[in-house]
Amino acid sequence: MENKNSLSRRSFLKDSAIGSIGLVGGINILSSCSSDKSKKGELKLPKLLDQAPDGKVLKAGLIGCGGRGTGAAMDFLDAGPNLQIVALGDVFQDKLDSCREILKKERNVEIPDENCFIGFDSYEKVIDSGVDVVLLCTPPHFRPAHVEAAVNAQKHIFMEKPIAVDPFGVRKVLAAVKRAKTLNLNIVSGTIRRAQKDYMETRRRVLNGEIGDITGANIIRNGGALWYRTRKPEWTDMEYMLRNWVNFCWLSGDHITEQFIHEVDVMNWYLGKNPVKATGWGGRQRRVTGDQYDFFSIEYLYDNGMRTHCAARQIDGCTNEKVEQINCTNGYADASGKLYDLNGNIIWEYPHPEETDTQSEWKVTNPFVQEHINLVTAIRSGNTINDGEDQAYSSLVTIMGRMAAYTGKDITWDEVLNADLYLGPKTYVMGPVENIPEIIPVAGVPGKE
Repeated sequence: MENKNSLSRRSFLKDSAIGSIGLVGGINILSSCSSDKSKKGELKLPKLLDQAPDGKVLKAGLIGCGGRGTGAAMDFLDAGPNLQIVALGDVFQDKLDSCREILKKERNVEIPDENCFIGFDSYEKVIDSGVDVVLLCTPPHFRPAHVEAAVNAQKHIFMEKPIAVDPFGVRKVLAAVKRAKTLNLNIVSGTIRRAQKDYMETRRRVLNGEIGDITGANIIRNGGALWYRTRKPEWTDMEYMLRNWVNFCWLSGDHITEQFIHEVDVMNWYLGKNPVKATGWGGRQRRVTGDQYDFFSIEYLYDNGMRTHCAARQIDGCTNEKVEQINCTNGYADASGKLYDLNGNIIWEYPHPEETDTQSEWKVTNPFVQEHINLVTAIRSGNTINDGEDQAYSSLVTIMGRMAAYTGKDITWDEVLNADLYLGPKTYVMGPVENIPEIIPVAGVPGKE
């Protein structure tokens, strides 16, 4: 069954952001804006377009036709003129059919039968179908292999977050991203906050020192339970796990990696460095399927002694909250658009215009579309962008926290970066899945009498 009260990634993020369209500007865009400094050293806000510039037709293929993949396909089409979705790939016929129907209904796009591919090798067929761009939106376990194949085929890439579920996958993506740079391929990831103007402007002000030096962060994402699927008698192990993928660690990375990466990535974006150690705990009270936790609490330690705290929960019937607080010597920031002094007084707030004011320079474009605008603009302008390394490390930070919580042990950066941990089977068939029992991780050992 599906939990009817669940919050999807798209709806949760959209509810906490401005979803309207209307920014104006040039085509000098930078996805992360992490090094866009003026001659005086002041961080400047890159110019953003509300639509990608015109150019020759760009053909995209979608790999992973679930809800987020279908949304990504429509976001790509909305990013500018002369953009096409021409191929679809998935392991399930019903998912592909649903995506195909929605594209026809919502965007009047018809995908021919010969460009619709089913099976674990469908990603190869989409990549080989004559596309310029691939949209990688399968469960994240498969992302590293798909990124590697797309780079080898010299395709531009949109890759949904997270980019891996284990250190083995992260290293594979890092290698592919490095090769993509030598080929001038563009890669944009689905961590949308780096493409969202209110978040970008808030970060610009903090990094320019308006509230002093960064001393730490408090990052929280508490929301309702996600959907789940009850196993049907006719489903094999593999089909059950794939249709219930957000509840299995080997497919999703657990919700600290699959969902909480958005908020952790904001923290990493501000700090510009990776932690040296993670200490954490978590557990499970309400989840009814799969092998994952439903709450985490992680403390990250940095090389200068700074500490940050990150906590996330997915349980219905509790208070929901999203906090992205960056602490500084003279105040603190709400990363979504506010600066405070040390007494809690607002000293600056992002000037969101009225929805009817489509000409305002402060209008915030729907970030789900903006990331595709940035990708298409980079392709057509020749100003290559590649945020793959940033997203690989953000994924690894969440994996580091998950490993600490699952084991009850401190995990160092060197340990997670070099760990031989690989989650999932080595071959994929719609049959039994051996050695991945539906058992919840338990940290530590029983207490003594």
